[in-house]
Amino acid sequence: MGPDEEQGVGVQPWPLPSTEREQAPRVLVAEDQPEMRALLHRALKRRGYEVVEAADGPGLVKAIIDGLLADQTLVPDLIITDVRMPGYSGLEVVARLRREGWTTPVILITAFGDAQLHRDAAQLGAACVLDKPFAMEDLCATAEALVPPSR
Repeated sequence: MGPDEEQGVGVQPWPLPSTEREQAPRVLVAEDQPEMRALLHRALKRRGYEVVEAADGPGLVKAIIDGLLADQTLVPDLIITDVRMPGYSGLEVVARLRREGWTTPVILITAFGDAQLHRDAAQLGAACVLDKPFAMEDLCATAEALVPPSR
């Protein structure tokens, strides 16, 4: 039994989101195209997010693990990941996170968004799939709806 259960307070999803730690929400962006990753980083940073980058699937997994192992746990409040990346696909990462009980919202981005991919993403619990090319405003609006930035 955790400390929240002992006090009769509802159990918080683990890991604790940074929005409850009184700091800018942390967005983990995984994209293997450096130009696209930089665009996403700048747009989200301007909206008030702390942005952590990963260049591929293994980098995404490493960033999550590094956040968990940090002295003060630094886990993402939102994950934005390309579907097709070297190492692990965005779908594989979503599937693993959900198997481990993580409720962190995930936005998948892809240049290969057919109907089956959209169905698979929904079944795995992804918040949404944005097909490339997409308007950066659409991505930011989706991110803000899922995890409002600090102001």
